Amino acid sequence: MMKNELGIVGAAKRFWSVAEEWRREPEPRKARRPQSLSLSKGKDATSRKIKSGFVRANVYFCAGLTLAVLIFMIAYILVKGVPFLRGDLFSWKYTSENCSGVPALVNTLLMTVMALTLAVPLGLGSAIYLVEYAGKGNRFVKVVRMTTETLTGIPSIIYGLFGMLLFVGFLHWGYSLLAGAATVAIMILPTIMRTTEEALLAMPDSFREGSFGLGAGKLRTVFKIILPSAVPGILSGIILATGRVVGETAALIYTAGTVAQVPANVMGSGRTLAIHMYVLSSEGLHTGQAFATAVVLLAMVVVINALAALVARGIEK
Repeated sequence: MMKNELGIVGAAKRFWSVAEEWRREPEPRKARRPQSLSLSKGKDATSRKIKSGFVRANVYFCAGLTLAVLIFMIAYILVKGVPFLRGDLFSWKYTSENCSGVPALVNTLLMTVMALTLAVPLGLGSAIYLVEYAGKGNRFVKVVRMTTETLTGIPSIIYGLFGMLLFVGFLHWGYSLLAGAATVAIMILPTIMRTTEEALLAMPDSFREGSFGLGAGKLRTVFKIILPSAVPGILSGIILATGRVVGETAALIYTAGTVAQVPANVMGSGRTLAIHMYVLSSEGLHTGQAFATAVVLLAMVVVINALAALVARGIEK
């Protein structure tokens, strides 16, 4: 019995000694990644940082260059034109001595209102039909979109010749504000139409589905839900169109004429601010007044944009 007990105790001691030695052995080290892989990943990260930094610097440079050009242009116009903003420039009647721009300013406002009155309903209606009522994949929609994109790139002097042949000659409207407004309305119609269409397409389908789920019809959904939500995009197109009307010269010379007075009615001839500035600069005798007219034109565009922004905020609220 003593021998068996001693054998068991010895076996137990040997087992615990082996266990202690196994516990004391160092753990196997984790396999290290090849150094080449870590170096390649480091190079990739460095190249990505260099590329992103280059792109960021390029974007900052382009933005700064654009801003610098804009500031330089505005400053140049103000420096050249502000000294000539005198009282004679704002006389009601134009003479060769005062070179008043008030008749041209009134004609510009009339031309803008008339052109937008003609173009905005047509542009909005066409965009609503193409987005809300025309079926998807309709060939007619594709043809209309291709046509509007083509009309956007046509030079303004082509529109002027077309307006002169159609409105001035064929319809016997003569050189008048109405002929000029109709011509300019055709020019800005593609811009209004395409921007309105993109604004309507940007509206999520959940707006339409929610309105239909509450029992509203198609027409009510469009005019109560979709159009108010798309007002900022629509107004951006109208602002672009307004800027083109205000700054247009070639088309209006052939249709509205260059008479420096406020016409008695829409069938009378009259020049806008852009034409007034062009005539003064082309004569070479009143260059300072031409720069002053440019200042007035710039201020007018800023005021129109500010009013449009206020209207957009009011509608959104």
